[in-house]
Amino acid sequence: MNRRVLLFSLMAIAGCGFSSYFSRPGSKSQGFSTATNPDFLNLNLAEIPVNLRNPWPPELEAEFQAKARSIINFHQGKPYGNTYQENEKRAYAKAMFDFLAGNQEDAIAFLQAEDVQAEDHRHTAGIDYYYSFTLKNQIRKYFLLGKYLDPEYQQRMFTGAKLWTEKDPLTRPHPVYGNGDGSGRDWSIQRRGKWVDGRNTDNLRAMREVAIYLMAEETQNETVRQLYAEKLHRYVSTLYNIGMGEWDSENYHNHTFAAYLNLYDFAQNLEVKALGKAALDWLSIAAAVKYFRGGWGGPIKRDTGLGNVVFGSAAARSFALYFGDTSVENPNPDLNTLHFITSPYRPPMVAVAIARKQFPKPLELLATKPLYENWKAGNSDRPGYWETNFFGDSYQMGSLVSAFPDGDVAPFKLMAKNPDRGVDFFVANTSNGWVKPGKNPGDQIAQFRNLLLWLRPNNNRDFYFQFPQTATWEVRDRVWFIRLPQTWIALFPINLNSPKIVTIPDEKYAQHYASETTLKATVSNNSYAGFALEIGEPETHGNYAQFKRNVKPETQLNLDSLNRGYVALRGRDRNTLSLQYNPRNLLPIIRRNSTLHRWSNHFAVYDPVSGEIPVSQEWKTGQMSAETTDYQFSQTVLEEI
Repeated sequence: MNRRVLLFSLMAIAGCGFSSYFSRPGSKSQGFSTATNPDFLNLNLAEIPVNLRNPWPPELEAEFQAKARSIINFHQGKPYGNTYQENEKRAYAKAMFDFLAGNQEDAIAFLQAEDVQAEDHRHTAGIDYYYSFTLKNQIRKYFLLGKYLDPEYQQRMFTGAKLWTEKDPLTRPHPVYGNGDGSGRDWSIQRRGKWVDGRNTDNLRAMREVAIYLMAEETQNETVRQLYAEKLHRYVSTLYNIGMGEWDSENYHNHTFAAYLNLYDFAQNLEVKALGKAALDWLSIAAAVKYFRGGWGGPIKRDTGLGNVVFGSAAARSFALYFGDTSVENPNPDLNTLHFITSPYRPPMVAVAIARKQFPKPLELLATKPLYENWKAGNSDRPGYWETNFFGDSYQMGSLVSAFPDGDVAPFKLMAKNPDRGVDFFVANTSNGWVKPGKNPGDQIAQFRNLLLWLRPNNNRDFYFQFPQTATWEVRDRVWFIRLPQTWIALFPINLNSPKIVTIPDEKYAQHYASETTLKATVSNNSYAGFALEIGEPETHGNYAQFKRNVKPETQLNLDSLNRGYVALRGRDRNTLSLQYNPRNLLPIIRRNSTLHRWSNHFAVYDPVSGEIPVSQEWKTGQMSAETTDYQFSQTVLEEI
């Protein structure tokens, strides 16, 4: 490996503090153990060096293994599917789950059957090393189950990999399709050409780069191995400097994570294995911030619109295996859990504690996110998005601002504890139909702890709100009250007509949200419109009746200058929040307790307000720190030097 890269990893191998992980004196660290693959699997994974493991207490490891058994049983005997294009992302995972469940003969027969597109893969011995989603499972098949494959097929995979990594496959024209002709589906070989899928989303890039590295290492193609070691380092150092372009996606975060599990599990070079751990640790802590009792909340990138119920998000259905803290059984364990179950990796205990919200509350955490294509010139100069996250005793609420609209961003979510089903969601957005994803043109949001303001000029876009059917809601003194089991919402409408219950016209989404209520509110005049929120709970108001008595719109909400785009809100705790609409871009002018919130002063990837815990990461320092009541964690990944 190039010596200018991965200085931090050399420190790791020497045990000189690449990652400091420790618990407070007298904490729950006593009796911790380091994880291996689950005790009911005999897969003979390579031993992970002690300094590259995160120790877990035996009771948490037992919980993990019990859930792993349940997930394997869930997927046992499911039809595998086929290997056309990138369908291996499902088919291979299902076959490997069936293998773990004991149906080894059928599973192995499918895993080493001729690929449907073998003719398109003749240059790699008929093995599909093209599609990124295929690569994620192809790698685990080869390294994890290799000893169960027929020797001839195993050799064929090796031969194909050697041909594939003889040169960088990303730069080689495909023998049949060249560099692609732009036609066909986005992921088709005909459209994109080359020897490997060249799409650059975080998750697809991770699958591709990890696979090429591992197969170059396996087949001793040193030039390509070193090239991809540097690519991997560049990506992981980006996480520790400015964050992730596909940040906190409810549908893709677990895909990136699974790809780096391959690197951690199968890399022979200990420096690169340490790099895999660094990526997984960062991704685990980022996941922990947005995970709550089987839900995945806060602002997120690449929102599909399906994550607004417990276990609605693929990421939550994966990370629940690590984080737990749920009231109901996971109804559809994500196929990426195959990688989680068969890997010895465990997140730092601080990530588990953050996911379970085991830190002093209330707490406000500011954060920033980079632009999606952060590797392009100028895109890493400043953040693209600014987040505010607030954690109460029974809920967490997050919102987002950016200077531009973005169609696949969820700008606001609230998750509240529900003893029966784990978590309830309250979500809002402006759209035409129901609560769809998107940071829409004209919307500007301000948040300060448990207070929130949302304002936009009226341009014929309705407001939509979603909350559980089990919630009670009422309109009292011009305030909309929504009562969740332990969390109470006071919504002050601003130029909104009375809300009406509507049905979701899309059949798939209507079925997904069959247990939720969707309200529609039209705008009442041509001025600015929106709403204000104050969130309460027993710790702040005692009981729901008192909360309703405490909410007084005539003294809390200032609309005197609404025609100029100015609104202000005062909370019961005397905190104040104001929003002045910014017509130049979508970054509102916000004052929190009369102090101007300057976006240029808040570049930190994670910024605990007033030095509070649990996560801290300054902009472009290469270091993430995390702390809860019982655990501390700090890790540094240096940039290239």
